[in-house]
Amino acid sequence: MKKDFLRKLGLKQKNNGTSTGLKSTASSKEYIASYSPVDGSYIGSVSVTSKKEYERVIQTAQKAQIKWQAIPAPQRGEIVRQYGEELRKHKDSLGRLVSYEMGKSLQEGFGEVQEMIDICDFAVGLSRQLYGLTMHSERPSHRMYEQWHPLGIVGIISAFNFPVAVWSWNAMIALVCGDVCVWKGSEKTPLCSVACQNIFQKVLKANKVPEGVSCIINGDYTVGEYMTTDRRVPLISATGSTRMGKIVAATVGARLGKSLLELGGNNAIIVTENADLNLVVTGATFGAVGTCGQRCTSTRRLIIHESVYDQVKKALVKAYKQLKIGNPLDPKIHVGPLIDKDAVEIYLNSIKAIKAEGGKFAVAGGVLEGKGFESGCYVKPCIAEVENHYDIVQHETFAPILYLIKYKELSEAIALQNDVPQGLSSAIMTTNLRDAELFLSAAGSDCGIANVNIGTSGAEIGGAFGGEKETGGGRESGSDAWKAYMRRQTNTINYSTEIPLAQGIKFDI
Repeated sequence: MKKDFLRKLGLKQKNNGTSTGLKSTASSKEYIASYSPVDGSYIGSVSVTSKKEYERVIQTAQKAQIKWQAIPAPQRGEIVRQYGEELRKHKDSLGRLVSYEMGKSLQEGFGEVQEMIDICDFAVGLSRQLYGLTMHSERPSHRMYEQWHPLGIVGIISAFNFPVAVWSWNAMIALVCGDVCVWKGSEKTPLCSVACQNIFQKVLKANKVPEGVSCIINGDYTVGEYMTTDRRVPLISATGSTRMGKIVAATVGARLGKSLLELGGNNAIIVTENADLNLVVTGATFGAVGTCGQRCTSTRRLIIHESVYDQVKKALVKAYKQLKIGNPLDPKIHVGPLIDKDAVEIYLNSIKAIKAEGGKFAVAGGVLEGKGFESGCYVKPCIAEVENHYDIVQHETFAPILYLIKYKELSEAIALQNDVPQGLSSAIMTTNLRDAELFLSAAGSDCGIANVNIGTSGAEIGGAFGGEKETGGGRESGSDAWKAYMRRQTNTINYSTEIPLAQGIKFDI
């Protein structure tokens, strides 16, 4: 397989350890080797960031912060705009790298880079809209207003399933807000972060931006701990498992820092008796098997009205028979591999747990073997008929396993949907306006995302992305999510010759 996209992205076989923005400071003798789940091939290695190197990164970022925040926000937006243009030039190569290193389909790889481009466009407009508020003072000849200032260094910890897009959601907005960014990408997809940095370096250098505005660090969770325990990093934005998020929240909270958490999902689609079944099949199938079930927004549960249950099941079984599984760089492939063999083991253990709790399979799972599946990471998307209270159903399995659950009344369906620890994405398929509005009301879905007649997966960057409960409560990307990357300041100006006190307090001297 030709891998010209690696060369075009400035990647090499060893020591891709760019750290502090414009220059490579990697000197560690430890490396993380990246192997593709597509064919098991070695792609390249990145240098693990040592504690000494981390310290140099943070000190460089601190110096850069002073200069970066002094640049007017629209000018910072112009630099982000230029990055978006560079991403357009590299969309094909970066999309192929995402697909090859992570394993998602080529279309999804391209789509992820498009998300980066879209968020750059969004951030450019935002750079002229970091609005504060004015309010009336109770004291005469006084003016009050709020304004927003940069936080400082933003630490970004991203997961393997979206190895480039989630960083850009955070970084592009943080940058126009006047923050500098330090990024620890997943150790399972380290070359993706290096590639993004290589592209960004060209833009930063062309604009004579101080070194340290955008930095990456490489390594496992111990390198992430450098940031979570560091008081010089006021905000940690972490994407990953709920288990990881609880550790990050406790660690950052202990130093009274801020954390923005995007954690696990256990997403459901409710299918009412009058749903358009064509929409159901398409939305549920993509939601369940897209990225091989490794999205935080993947559809895990399909809660189906009893009157259409058998019909929906039959249609899904037919759709699953048409899925093409294989090398994701082939545009005709729907489903690529899981990220690694550890993920395969979790998938197999979940299937055992489903059987042990009494679940039955409408579409059986299993590991694929033979030509084209030599990496050992390819599995069959499966469908299981279960009860919502099963322990395995209450937990998120990062794999293409779809649960079918039957209901009688819509209130019951909503209760089932909400009766899991997670609260990220949700959807209802219905042609009944009253059902749709109930689902979107305070008595409906308890998730951060609630959709009507589309699936749980595939959020647009214009809306704030995130969820409640064990999903962490964070919001990234669109809407007013930018406020998470800034600090609010209330200002009062007295333009009189006296100093009247608030609440009518008298203090005469």
